[in-house]
Amino acid sequence: MADHQEATVTLPSAPASVSTARRYVTGVLAEWGVAGGTDTAETVRLIVSELATNAVQHTRGQSPTFTVDIHLDRELRIGVTDSHPRYPRRLPAAVQQDNGRGLVIIRCLTAEHGGRLFFTRTSDGGKTVWISLPWTVPVGAER
Repeated sequence: MADHQEATVTLPSAPASVSTARRYVTGVLAEWGVAGGTDTAETVRLIVSELATNAVQHTRGQSPTFTVDIHLDRELRIGVTDSHPRYPRRLPAAVQQDNGRGLVIIRCLTAEHGGRLFFTRTSDGGKTVWISLPWTVPVGAER
């Protein structure tokens, strides 16, 4: 494995882009040695799905695109960037509601795997929502 690997994709802020983001990240992880269907790949796939869904649903048309960045060195970092200025916040979710739990899911999955969730501001006033996870899978070992 190289000391540092990166991959990036920019997609339109449309519902169909969520599945494209998931497929893209799953493919990159496979290239980096994590086979689809493994615990690591499925956890990251769900986190990316929630991050991308938030970027599409909560930018209220103010971000025509979103970008998924993947960085691998001593940890795996995935960021989803959009141009909307508001940071995500936890929304109250009624028991019967089908939505409003994305950030809770992201926080729980990230913490469960020893990682963290954080936000950064972009130079154009938008934000990136990041997760970082310890990279404990040697390339080629988890298949």
